[in-house]
This record gives sequence, C-alpha cells and structure tokens, in this order.
Amino acid sequence: MSTTPLVTVFGSLHYDIMVDAPGRPRKGETVTGYAWHPKCGGKGGNQAVSVARAGMRAAMIGAVGDDDFGTALLANLDRAGVDRRFVRVVPGAGSGMSVAIFDEGGDYGAVIVSGSNLTLGDKDIAAASDAVAQTSVLLLQNEVPEAANIAVARAVKRHGGRVLLNAAPARKLSGELIALVDILVVNAIEAEFLAGLAVVETLDGAAQAARLLVDLCPTAIVTAGGEGVACCDRTGVAFALPAIPVKVVSTHGAGDEFVGALAAALARGEAMRAAVTAANAASALLVSTPEAERDGI
Repeated sequence: MSTTPLVTVFGSLHYDIMVDAPGRPRKGETVTGYAWHPKCGGKGGNQAVSVARAGMRAAMIGAVGDDDFGTALLANLDRAGVDRRFVRVVPGAGSGMSVAIFDEGGDYGAVIVSGSNLTLGDKDIAAASDAVAQTSVLLLQNEVPEAANIAVARAVKRHGGRVLLNAAPARKLSGELIALVDILVVNAIEAEFLAGLAVVETLDGAAQAARLLVDLCPTAIVTAGGEGVACCDRTGVAFALPAIPVKVVSTHGAGDEFVGALAAALARGEAMRAAVTAANAASALLVSTPEAERDGI
C-alpha cells in the first residue's frame, strides 16, 4: 500500500466535441463554425487529470460505454497517469459526451449527454473499496446521480478522508449530501443559485457569496473567472485572491483545473490559502494555453 496521499475522483467522463465559431447560436439561428476537434473530458475526468498533473496520486471511479468514445476516455486517463482500474465499462451503453461551442472571445456553452455516467452507484464504490479506504481527498461533481455521491462520500468519511464538492452544474443539493461536504467549490453562476444572490460578477461579490455559503459547508470557495477567487470558512478565516493577469485563449476546463490543483495541494498537506493560491495559478496557466497544446484537459 502506497504511503503517498491519494485523491479519488468519483464522477463523470465525457467525450467532447469542440466547435470553434464566431459566436454561439441564438434560438433558431444557425452559425457557421471554423473548425472542430474531439477532446476527452467530463468534469470528473478533467479533475483527475489535473490532480495527476499537479504531481499527486489520482484514482478515478467512473463508467464508460463499450464504444469508441469509452476506449478514448480510458486511454486518456492512462496517458495522464490516473489509476483507472475502477472505471467500469458498461455493456450496451453509450459513453457520456458533450458538444461545446467556443466564441471568438474564448468563452463557451455546452450541452452534455450523460450516458453511462448515470449508472454509477453502490457497485462501483464496493469495487473500489481499497481506494476509498486510502482516500485523503474525495472529489465530487454534479454530473452523476446524487445518491451515488452521497454513498461514496459516506464511505470516504468513515475512513477519515475529506470531501470536496464542485457543485457543477448547478442543481439543488440535498441536506444529506451537504452534511457530508467539507469544502464546497462553485463558480459565480453556481454561487448565485446556491446562495440566492442576484449576480456574482466581482471579487467582492464572490467574497459575499462565500460568506453566505459557509452556512451550507464548513469551507466555501467561489471562483469568479477573470476577477479571481474568494474563500471563507466557519472559523472566520476569509480571503480573496485576484486573478493572475494572462492572455486568455480558452476558458474551457479552467474550473476543473482549479479544483484538481486545489485537491492535490490539500492532499499534500498545504494550508487552504496556499492551496487556493496554487489552484489560481494552475487555472491561469491553463486558460492561457491553446487547446491543441494542452495535456489531457
């Protein structure tokens, strides 16, 4: 058994179709794009790759279909050095996938089809019992069934691990799940949804949202894109870091890079401010790197 801390990611794997276009279409509009390319993603898969890139031991618990997309997703985890022994191949099911449309400013909108990700549950947690027992930090997202998130969070907590929930995409969270979460990470849109705020656009707004969200979880972190990131916990510790100035090429995957780098730093034993600082730097590097030059995310 390795003595190196383990970050376990329980979540989604999607095969992404990336489309470059002058803008995103409005209702009923057809837009002529410039190019497209495939990419391996899903918030779970992206975060696992980010953890490994940050130099921490990473394990992925997930599910793919027995199709070409699934084969590509598994190969991507292998290239990144993620332990994917606990990714189940579901016979007769399609892998999760998405279509993301990028505009000229590097922002995007996406549609996901969950596919095999919706089959995650107790059998996957049981099959990964060794990894669950060793987990220092568990990463969860909202792209798999909440019942499965609750079950794996309980299992990890029984063994003394911490639970980090990236509550994306935004959806109502049950009290049962909230009670198991140690660290909540959301972006501005998700913070608006969970904190009941009208708009979170500034760093001050992110800080206000973080203060409200500690009513839900012991530590709340709100990312505000190009404005920066704010953190607050129930002991009264609060801080905000401005975004690192970079030339933005693409914002795709920035949130996942932040979460993965944050979890890796926490698993290494870094204090929260140092971990958030490292995650802020990792996401800045990612958004300034062209898609074609990125490694696995």
